[in-house]
Amino acid sequence: MAAGIFVPMLRFAVDPVLQPKKASDWIKVVEESKVTNEPQSFTFQIHQIDGWYESDAELVAWISKDSSGKLFALNPTCKHLGCTVNWNDNPAYKNQYFCPCHGAHYTQDGKNLAVAPKPLDEYSVKVENGFVYVGQLHANTRV
Repeated sequence: MAAGIFVPMLRFAVDPVLQPKKASDWIKVVEESKVTNEPQSFTFQIHQIDGWYESDAELVAWISKDSSGKLFALNPTCKHLGCTVNWNDNPAYKNQYFCPCHGAHYTQDGKNLAVAPKPLDEYSVKVENGFVYVGQLHANTRV
């Protein structure tokens, strides 16, 4: 009789964990024509489900083109302690991402130069119908 009471409650509690994970959706961020060789910050929203809780989170990507014209997008979260990096906002570190919290800095490709143990993470990127889409966040492949 006790199992009849607890099994449905247990199933309700662990059901989100048992659901199969789906591949992340592609999110439309910006028109391709607005992306330059200079990194620019673009915000976008994602719908996320954490167990039974659903929310719309606003995220940021630094999107630019490399020297061959290929688009790429970096996550602005510093790999040292999680502060937000900005592009070219510190005169001592021209043309670099800089973290104001502890002085970490990175190249335009996201390569870590000081303080941070790893490069900035990178978003998967695709261009479709003149728009840039970002997908799954993963380790930086550019460095």
